[in-house]
Amino acid sequence: MNPIDDRPPPPHLHEVVIPKEKAVFWMDGRGRWQNRHGRFEHKRIIDHFNRSIRRDEDGYYVTQVRGDVLEKVYFPYEDTPLFIVRVSPEAPLRLGLNTGEAMPLDPAALFVESDQLYHKSGDARIKFSDRALLAISPYLEEKADGLSICIEDHSWPIPDRCPAP
Repeated sequence: MNPIDDRPPPPHLHEVVIPKEKAVFWMDGRGRWQNRHGRFEHKRIIDHFNRSIRRDEDGYYVTQVRGDVLEKVYFPYEDTPLFIVRVSPEAPLRLGLNTGEAMPLDPAALFVESDQLYHKSGDARIKFSDRALLAISPYLEEKADGLSICIEDHSWPIPDRCPAP
């Protein structure tokens, strides 16, 4: 999921890197893009930003090409920049991410932290959006020993994890 992007920029483009301290936009804890004027409202812009999320050894960034310049902007985010925004009910359940990527649900990769549901993929934490939580809720069951996900005749416990310090 969002593997390290070690591809060099196309040779005809000059790369400009903007550190997250100088970024003029950020992502909040619910996966919404914002700037000093407030939340982004235009779906096409939001979709462009989400599809542009990449990661390298320095963190998450978005890119855009402006003429012969490739801008690489590291951006601040609360919690994680990766969100599950869709759950497709066909077997096996498939998860759609804000980046446009899709992946199968791995019940063993689910965990709860600070009352939020996440799916781990490699070292990436992917948070369920409110809409995705509604879609997956028919598969969730509160049991005496905690939350579980139940798919067909199988049940997997969903562990609680303490937030990182």
